[in-house]
Amino acid sequence: MSGIRVVLVDDQALFRAGIRMLIDSQPDLEVVGEAADGAEALSVVRDARPDVVLMDIRMPVMDGLAATAALLADPDPPRIVMLTTFDLDEAAARAIRQGASGFLLKDAEPEFLLAAIRTVHAGSAVIAAAATRDLFAHFGGTAHPVPPAYAALTEREREIFALAARGLSNAEIAGREFLSEATVKTHISRILAKLALRDRVQLVVFAFEHGLA
Repeated sequence: MSGIRVVLVDDQALFRAGIRMLIDSQPDLEVVGEAADGAEALSVVRDARPDVVLMDIRMPVMDGLAATAALLADPDPPRIVMLTTFDLDEAAARAIRQGASGFLLKDAEPEFLLAAIRTVHAGSAVIAAAATRDLFAHFGGTAHPVPPAYAALTEREREIFALAARGLSNAEIAGREFLSEATVKTHISRILAKLALRDRVQLVVFAFEHGLA
C-alpha cells in the first residue's frame, strides 16, 4: 500500500519543518511538498498531487482561503485541512463552507494531527467533531429552507444523517444502530450523493445551515 501523500502550506519555515519531521516519521504518511504562501501552494499541490493538504489560513501573497477555493475548483482536488491558531475562527468556518474537509489547531497534540490526516483521507469521521459543531453553532447564521433533496432520504438514512451531523464516526453509528461499519459506510455514501455533498464535514455544515442539527 502506498502512503498518504501530504503537502504542508504555512509561512513559518520552522513550523513546517516540525510537522514534516512528525509526518515523515510515520510509515504510512509522506510529505511530498511544501509551500510558504497560497500562490506557491497552487503550483506545489497541482504538481505533487497529494491526498491531503494542511493549509494555514493567514499567509502573505495569497491567504489559505483563496488558495483553498482555487484548489477545490480543480478536477479531483485533494482533501484540505485548515490550520488555525484559535478554535472559533470565522475564516475556518468560511473555508469549510467552501469545501475544506475540516480544521486543526496549530497547537494540537502530534498524535491528534497524525490521526486527523488519516481520518480525513479515510473519510470515515469528522476531525475535531465537537469543535466543528461549536464553530458552526457560533457562525451558523439563520437557517435556510430544507432543500427537496433531503425529502428523498429514507427513514433509516435520516436517522444516520442525524447521527453523522452530530459528528459520530462510522464505528460509533454502527454501534448505536446495530449495523456493520460497511453498511453505515454505504448509507453515508448514499446520503452524500443524494444531497450532493463532498464529505462528512459538509454534511455537518448542511445540517446547521438548514436547521437540522
